[in-house]
Amino acid sequence: MNRVILGIERFRAFSPSWLKEARIGLLINQASINSSFRHTKEVLAELAGGNLRALFAPQHGIRGELQANMVASEDTGDPQLGVPIFSLYSSQTRTPTEEMLEEVDVLLIDLQDVGTRVYTFATTMGLCLEAAAKYGKKVTVLDRPNPIGGKRVEGNLLKEEFRSFVGFSALPMRHGLTMGELALFFNGENGIGAELEVVPMERYNRNYLFSHTGLPWVNPSPNIPTPDTALVYPGQVLLEGTNLSEGRGTTKPFEFFGAPYIDPHPLNQGLERRGLPGVTFREVSFIPQFDKWKGQSCHGLQLHVTNPDSFKPYYTTLAIIQEIMEKWPKEFAWRPPPYEYEFDKVPFDIIAGDDGIRKELEEGRNLDEMEVAWGKELEDFLARRERCLLY
Repeated sequence: MNRVILGIERFRAFSPSWLKEARIGLLINQASINSSFRHTKEVLAELAGGNLRALFAPQHGIRGELQANMVASEDTGDPQLGVPIFSLYSSQTRTPTEEMLEEVDVLLIDLQDVGTRVYTFATTMGLCLEAAAKYGKKVTVLDRPNPIGGKRVEGNLLKEEFRSFVGFSALPMRHGLTMGELALFFNGENGIGAELEVVPMERYNRNYLFSHTGLPWVNPSPNIPTPDTALVYPGQVLLEGTNLSEGRGTTKPFEFFGAPYIDPHPLNQGLERRGLPGVTFREVSFIPQFDKWKGQSCHGLQLHVTNPDSFKPYYTTLAIIQEIMEKWPKEFAWRPPPYEYEFDKVPFDIIAGDDGIRKELEEGRNLDEMEVAWGKELEDFLARRERCLLY
């Protein structure tokens, strides 16, 4: 297998001339490594020396230790480099301020995405592009693989009225874009118009899952421990908007799901009858050590993806929710606000990007009909994203 060559590796190889002149900010976290596990911060410090003026941290902190949903990190400093670390997920702001960018000419972004609209690193990148356009800065994105592939897309498109920190642009839940391609999409489709450069990968193929890249995996956030987690995440993240445990607080977040009121056997039988492609279910019990149902025995299922090419994560989780709503209508509930700094809207609607999905589930609408209804939206999206594709 020919290993994929990352954006940071190509950037190091050609070392642009402006590295010796421009003041640089760097948006990274613990997963910002090259194929030899060397951190991007070290690589840039070696290349740019004293021109590396500031570090920026996304949600979960620069070391990725913080949990989700409004668990903020604050500004601090890097003891090795002697530069500030600005939090872009703080209690004060999630957008780079003029003061943060005062000592920066170029903002480099090197973050591992998971291919799902609601993953907040993409939103942080979009807000960086807006700030760069406003304050006259350049953005350079060092590209990385989409771990769940660049071919398949799935789900309804985000509606404008449901834009939030987990929904920056009109994307489907599974968008099939790399971070570099997302930056190009945001810059054009959202009319940002920032000065943007993307350093693409070499040897990357849109059909690749992460296992095909030959690269090491470091969890980009605490509850995405493996590429298998990333594969189910575009659907299972919907459970954050319900009273079902999505497996947080266990060793298999997003692969496990359940609640104390679930009987896993009839649930498994109901899902088997649906003939969901590319996935099988196994009955499990677990006790979350934090988050929903902490310390209580939950019963449910584990998703095992048997065929990634045919597996439809978004459709699958909608089927799971529909089965549970039908079998335990009194016990199942939608999660109340707040969620990711949205204090009025229903969290499930924010995640789904459209309150119609929840209403159709409540009405018991056929999922195949819902999927057909997204078809035209997806066709339009695929046409719009075409100009942003790098691979």
